[in-house]
Amino acid sequence: MTPPVPGTSPDGSAEPAAGSHRSAVGAVVRYVANVLAIAAMDVRKLRHDPSELFTRAIQPMLWLLVFGQVFARIRAMPTGGLEYIDFLAPGILAQSVLFVAIFNGISVIWERDLGIVHKFLVSPAPRTALVLGKALSAGMKALSQAVIIYLLAVVLGVKLVWSVPALCGVIILVLLGAALFSTFSLIIACIVKTRERFMGIGQVLTMPMFFASNAIYPTSIMPAWLRGVAHANPLTYEVDGLRTLMLSGGASALGLRVDFAVLALTLAVLVLIGGWMYPRLIT
Repeated sequence: MTPPVPGTSPDGSAEPAAGSHRSAVGAVVRYVANVLAIAAMDVRKLRHDPSELFTRAIQPMLWLLVFGQVFARIRAMPTGGLEYIDFLAPGILAQSVLFVAIFNGISVIWERDLGIVHKFLVSPAPRTALVLGKALSAGMKALSQAVIIYLLAVVLGVKLVWSVPALCGVIILVLLGAALFSTFSLIIACIVKTRERFMGIGQVLTMPMFFASNAIYPTSIMPAWLRGVAHANPLTYEVDGLRTLMLSGGASALGLRVDFAVLALTLAVLVLIGGWMYPRLIT
């Protein structure tokens, strides 16, 4: 009996499993390479204007140094046994992530005006890879803010957790949160299409999202209607996760798995919407 040819079944028919597996792996590798290329392009822009990172750090520094110090003296906020400055630090980190990412959409409009978006759209890269690349670059910017806030928290005596699993969890939460709000920002940019309208809407959205969350006070003291809004706000889940992982004695009010799941699922939905809307930016 003639032995079967390698790559075929005993009856001589082709075995597609190995080839299809290699094809799937290759597609994933190409997808990830596209995401990283877009992210690297955006991050390289910071080398031309690194002052952006420091100017964005001024507002969270004021929140911690002024607002946090004043409210820490009042001792009226129910923070679950935490010092108020400890309670506040993760909320201000989440706020910084939000503010860095939510205005990322204006760079998309700027790229549209320069014709860069047109070049992206004629490339073979999947639209969702373009969106994820933008989201990842926002995450890298947000990580630089996290370093600044961690240093400030150390100066202020915040009781931080320095274990490797906790720090890795914080990094993942920062990346997820920045990617989520950056993608949301891109969707808004695709709708409004002008920098002036985008700046106005961005200003309108950021402060309500911040105040309708658990960043500076627990949801337990909110009226029922605002508590419902806070539980629909992704920023609430990011703050809850950061507070759990960053602080010694921090405990999750919503569940750490829930925090990660809500952020990841919301990001996945927004990336799909963003990938669908991204070509409409030039129409």
